[in-house]
Amino acid sequence: MVFTKNDIQNADRIYRLNLINSVTGIKPGNLIGTKDSDGNENLAIFSSVIHLGSTPALLGFITRPSQKVPRHTLQNIKETGVYTINHIPIHNIEDAHKTSAKFDKGVSEFDVCNFTPEYIEGFNAPYVKESHLKIGLRFKEEIPIPLNGTSLIIGEIENIQISEDCIDINGYIDLEKSKSAGISGLNTYYSFNKLTSFPYARVENFINSNTI
Repeated sequence: MVFTKNDIQNADRIYRLNLINSVTGIKPGNLIGTKDSDGNENLAIFSSVIHLGSTPALLGFITRPSQKVPRHTLQNIKETGVYTINHIPIHNIEDAHKTSAKFDKGVSEFDVCNFTPEYIEGFNAPYVKESHLKIGLRFKEEIPIPLNGTSLIIGEIENIQISEDCIDINGYIDLEKSKSAGISGLNTYYSFNKLTSFPYARVENFINSNTI
């Protein structure tokens, strides 16, 4: 089966959404926790978190167009300058999915979706207590994407909370042990099973360099 550009553009809207959202494969599933300047907490699911660099430690995520629909996560990040990214535990995927509903600004998804907010001293954004891997970030930059009205939000990592048994002596995080969930498309969730690990690939380490 081959989909041309015209096929994609002329497809049923829901079919097109499902196709393009799942074509990239399994993406990380995260809950972004924020709080506005009045202290109202917000929690929203995102599958667009990406690594941007290690020095400084930067992560990015994509926000949808905000011209017509208010984006409480982005509004809160701009108001307070801080937010959290929390891996979705596989045993909380249904509750995590519910946070995608369009709740009014005064409604806390922590409350209605059965998550527990928690804080660490000196950082004014709520973490998800149920998550096994939690990241605190400070807002650095918003890069608009004119092609579709979305924006890339860039934050610098200020802290990471993770169970000791989920990270090895070299700093590698085991997503199977952390019981983190992945997302394909808009509403399909996956667990992770570790297959194997390989050393850093260097040309001189290959037995037969003619194979590359």
